[in-house]
Amino acid sequence: MKTSIATVSLSGDLRDKLAAIAKAGFDGVEIFENDFLVFDESPQQVGNMVRDHGLEITLFQPFRDFEGMPEPLRSRTFDRAERKFDLMQQMGTDLVLVCSNVSTAALGGIDRAAADFHELGERAAKRGLRVGYEALAWGRHINDHRDAWEIVRRADHPNIGLILDSFHTLSRKIDVNSIRSIPKEKIFIIQLADAPLIDMDLLYWSRHFRNMPGEGDLPVLEFMKAVAETGYDGYLSLEIFNDQFRGDSPSAIAVDGYRSLTYLGDQVKRALPDCPMDVPEMPPRSTVEGFAFVEFAIDEAEAPQLVALIETLGFRKTAKHKTKNVTVFRQGDIKLVLNTEERGFAGSSYLVHGASAYAMGLMVDDAKAALARALALGAERFQQPLDRGEIEMPAVRGVGGGIIYFLDNKSELSDIWTVEFDLVDNAALVASAGLTVVDHVAQTMKYEELLTWLLFYTSIFEAQKTPLVDIIDPSGVVRSQAVQNMEGTLRMTLNGAENRNTLAGHFIAETFGSGIQHIAFKTDDIFATAEALAENGFIPLHISPNYYDDLEARFGLDLDVCDRLKRHNILYDRDDGGEYFQLYSPTYGEGFFFEIVERRGYRGYGAANAIFRIAALRKHLRPAGMPVV
Repeated sequence: MKTSIATVSLSGDLRDKLAAIAKAGFDGVEIFENDFLVFDESPQQVGNMVRDHGLEITLFQPFRDFEGMPEPLRSRTFDRAERKFDLMQQMGTDLVLVCSNVSTAALGGIDRAAADFHELGERAAKRGLRVGYEALAWGRHINDHRDAWEIVRRADHPNIGLILDSFHTLSRKIDVNSIRSIPKEKIFIIQLADAPLIDMDLLYWSRHFRNMPGEGDLPVLEFMKAVAETGYDGYLSLEIFNDQFRGDSPSAIAVDGYRSLTYLGDQVKRALPDCPMDVPEMPPRSTVEGFAFVEFAIDEAEAPQLVALIETLGFRKTAKHKTKNVTVFRQGDIKLVLNTEERGFAGSSYLVHGASAYAMGLMVDDAKAALARALALGAERFQQPLDRGEIEMPAVRGVGGGIIYFLDNKSELSDIWTVEFDLVDNAALVASAGLTVVDHVAQTMKYEELLTWLLFYTSIFEAQKTPLVDIIDPSGVVRSQAVQNMEGTLRMTLNGAENRNTLAGHFIAETFGSGIQHIAFKTDDIFATAEALAENGFIPLHISPNYYDDLEARFGLDLDVCDRLKRHNILYDRDDGGEYFQLYSPTYGEGFFFEIVERRGYRGYGAANAIFRIAALRKHLRPAGMPVV
């Protein structure tokens, strides 16, 4: 599978873009004309730069307002084309993109356009060049790839072909089955882009909100399956217009782009075993069976405070590492690991971020396969020296530079808790609060990182993303999306902070990076759990009494139920699936907290309650009258 990306997709000057594209693993690059025009080097030097990076110029673009022009404008368009052909030959590329005409001067007519393209094909052939025609979704006369193909077909010239762009087809909801009848040799290149579903002007939507395949809501996979069934095996190229991407690191966006194409190719290959594309081999997406553990980096002096908090939640110390200052606290199938080592990554993480939940372990069907897939999709492997007798857990870097470990029950990893740890005889047992498993983990990040990590998780694990939700903070908006599987054994909420004045933004600023901001534990009886927590000395996050007065009216709850909720500071929500109960701890440190939930058929995360939870957490984080930042 040959991969390419347009320079317009990235920030920086042409030199920065080419370096990022090559490092990410792409085979080729589309040179967007404006990127060349603002660059100081000659066409020959640009071509040499591209080839020095081991890349091929797949396309020069765009050539606008060509077909169907009346004289004398028509003659002028051919003069312009000859100038572009000069540039292309100097750069060393043979393909130019001609997008459908948007000029008010353009004349309609399939035959008129076909005649123009035939003549252009004659001129291109004399130079050994090719011309690809693309139907813009907002083209004046041609805005459908089916019409563009008819023009190419009637032009009947070997140097004239079609360029298909997923955005232009899918944004207009054009049937992708029409692609299957196009001869593969007449498809000169495939351009790919996804986008969130937004009801707005097509041109504005395209120029500002495109994103990588798999990051949006368009059926890009169906588009690519139709392309693959033509037998097409040429370049897959990304053309992404996105304001956010153009302000981000070109390296980070290039890595996302390469991951998106690799993942898309893998999906097509699994759907169509006879797919002609040479897709990299990798294991299938991993099935997550649950959270194996969450690990905290903390120092010896601060550890007693965290221990006291988790003991009031019903966790008890059950094991200690044989060679490291690492202890395990357990309740039900939940393991919380406290790492007070000064050496190794945990010690370094503490020095940078302070006390934090810096790592999590996921129980998967095959840990080695999960690692192999993650690496094939561009994840960064994590390894550190092992002490004698330790078992290496496959791991990659995650959000904020944290660690994601993979465990399974089919290898020696299933023995890690008995091989590496000694059981602790804890005589002073705290009472269990009835917590059973980790329900979900919430990771907070800068908003511009949100798409990156959504793609990361959904490409590696058998999971889907939920629609974007706006979480209203008194100081701004936090964008939130969840990654979850159908079984409910993997649930992660990803929260993108747009400014540091929100609680989420404060957490990022104060801990010097993104990471796990809260862990939610599941119980089968929230009221029994609340009673047990009270007996353990747990002090819940205080919720305003006004919330419960409104709750009664909003849901028509019985007064005694509302009284019980209010007495224990439990939040409530309901949807078509059922009911949801939430109980929170106050913040620990600079914004970390725990949550306890009970689900009765409910699949969401209580977004409607977020504003009340955030207001209560902010009051706890800073005394009344003091700003959060």
